[in-house]
Amino acid sequence: MEPGADFTPDSPSVSPTLLTAAEKTTYREMIGSLMYLAVMTHPDISFAVSTLSQYLDAPRTTHINAVRHIFRYLSGTKQLRLILGGKVNDVVGFSDADWASHIHHHSISGFAFFVGLGVVSWSAKKQPIITLSSTKSEYVALTHVSKDIIWLHKLLKELSFLYPFSLPTTLHCDNQDAIELSKDSKFHARTKHIDIHFYFVCQTVTQGHIAIKYCPTDDMVADIFIKSLARVKFQKFCALLNVV
Repeated sequence: MEPGADFTPDSPSVSPTLLTAAEKTTYREMIGSLMYLAVMTHPDISFAVSTLSQYLDAPRTTHINAVRHIFRYLSGTKQLRLILGGKVNDVVGFSDADWASHIHHHSISGFAFFVGLGVVSWSAKKQPIITLSSTKSEYVALTHVSKDIIWLHKLLKELSFLYPFSLPTTLHCDNQDAIELSKDSKFHARTKHIDIHFYFVCQTVTQGHIAIKYCPTDDMVADIFIKSLARVKFQKFCALLNVV
């Protein structure tokens, strides 16, 4: 997806021409098939598919052209595949958020989990609430990641006779304040407007399921799930995801 592309209907870069009923059906079918790929085997298209799936009700010609661009990308990268395995047994996660960069003002959350050297779980989605700072958007993202890691731990526990792993799981975040917020309840007086269930990340840290560590933005793999990136950076993170 073109870096900085804005697909909201009110954007001057979006065509005012609505799709016909037949084209609208085609658009939905195309998004459906791409969603299957984004969830199962293609983390590299997750952000693009998540973004374009928000316009199923009234898609414009700009939207369907963007979907066709994804298909052209997939056609040109058929040789790429996820590489799984490796000698490292521990689970490692990356969490990131893009704060209020869209007209709808909702931040975008993204995460990726690696088992060994291969990515096995990932997500790109719009946050349900509007946060007031980048720190709080990162904090909300960490909460969603924490719930996913609990599920992943339960799955790996069932497979522990084949693939042993140790706790806590290292979770990388590129926001120092969000990391402190997840560890120290004293900070919560400044986040009373955030629903109580977003404090779940603190419980997860306290119980020893995850250990949150700082990761520089340039090495944040989850960046590919929260925004459209320039080609060089996009290719770099695809390599880090072991999409080769």
